[in-house]
Amino acid sequence: MDRLLYNDLLSWKREPRRKPVLIDGARQTGKTHLIEQIFGARQFRKVHKLDFNFAPGLASVFADGLAPRTIVDNIEVRFNEPVDLARDLIFFDEVGDCQSALDSLKYFAEQMPNAFVCATGSNIGLLTSFPVGKVSRLELFPLCFEEFVMASGQTRLLEMFRTRARSSTAHERLWSLFLDYTFVGGMPEAVAAWFDPRHGMAQRISQVETIHSDLVTGFERDFGKYAGPAHAQHIDAVFHNIPRQLETTLDGSVKRFRFQGVVARKRGYQDLRGPIDWLEKCRLAWKCYPIVSEPTPPLPHLTKESRFRLFLFDIGILRYLLRLPYALQREPKYGYKGFIAENFVQTELCARVGHPTYGWAEGRAEIEFLHQARNGEIVPVEVKSRRRSRAKSLSSYISRYAPERAITLTADPRGGRDGVVTNWPLYEAQYLRDL
Repeated sequence: MDRLLYNDLLSWKREPRRKPVLIDGARQTGKTHLIEQIFGARQFRKVHKLDFNFAPGLASVFADGLAPRTIVDNIEVRFNEPVDLARDLIFFDEVGDCQSALDSLKYFAEQMPNAFVCATGSNIGLLTSFPVGKVSRLELFPLCFEEFVMASGQTRLLEMFRTRARSSTAHERLWSLFLDYTFVGGMPEAVAAWFDPRHGMAQRISQVETIHSDLVTGFERDFGKYAGPAHAQHIDAVFHNIPRQLETTLDGSVKRFRFQGVVARKRGYQDLRGPIDWLEKCRLAWKCYPIVSEPTPPLPHLTKESRFRLFLFDIGILRYLLRLPYALQREPKYGYKGFIAENFVQTELCARVGHPTYGWAEGRAEIEFLHQARNGEIVPVEVKSRRRSRAKSLSSYISRYAPERAITLTADPRGGRDGVVTNWPLYEAQYLRDL
């Protein structure tokens, strides 16, 4: 299963002198597979993998100090095989579980910039000690929609998606895949099961349900492992409350996250700030900040720390936590309704454009997202479903601020432009990055 981040890794490999590359991302998004089975297998003679979660004893490799030459020597002795610095990849997996390995990245950057050193971790955001400026940091997200199309094996359809061809046949196939994506999501194991040609539809649906269940159980265990029992209960409460709050806005735009009622006797942002920040640092939740005044760049200076909408990191996990069946996801009047569409756009923007994201709200008027184009222009982005139209909100925004252009994301395959408003199919949200 190819990933778009592979191209970033190729660029890193081509650099004559390089810092170690550190790949951050939520648990089970495919970091190890990408490095070991795809990038490492294709680009290097051998991958020397040190998995500190599976084998904590590997920390002894760093017992003689953090000098890169000493570490390489110890790796050779430990595994009884030579390390060819010109042709091999040294891979520190779950590096957050070994502070010495994390600290050593600084010295590889300074003393051995010709070496190929890669590290991954699912708790990078929680670390209190980090080699700032000494690593090239990348993020791996669940498969975005483009990667989902890649995984489907439909190469001609992928080409038409990438060229944004306005073909009714292509739209029909892409929309069908999009509805599947709202059920499966982008977790690699679920995607692999979904496109497994050996199984029929009923078995694939069952497998995806089982995989999502196992993943959620794994996340819940991590709450206790990395946060401690008391704090873990609050993290778990917030994690499970996100889809419940999203679901309450079935026929309207997603509202900002409400703190009251999530945890007993906790009523405000300061009470829940820790659990929310923990989920965001572990890449399990994403914030979207609504701007409540005229949007002017830079957008971060217009936000309020305690005012945000909160989305889950993967639309398939969102679907699972709400126990929405596949048949309902495929139902035209429901499949991309309201909060599902907005959570999809949020995850696409985080993966392909950047995070955090921003929206706009003033009175009862709301625009789901604001995108800052390369030239600094603020582009309002409206997300529409068949059963609701935010036309009044968009009209209000255009009347107040006269943007040069606006985007609506909808099921309509025709595209086209009406004044400053251009219509895009919902699954093309990632192309906001090209503005």
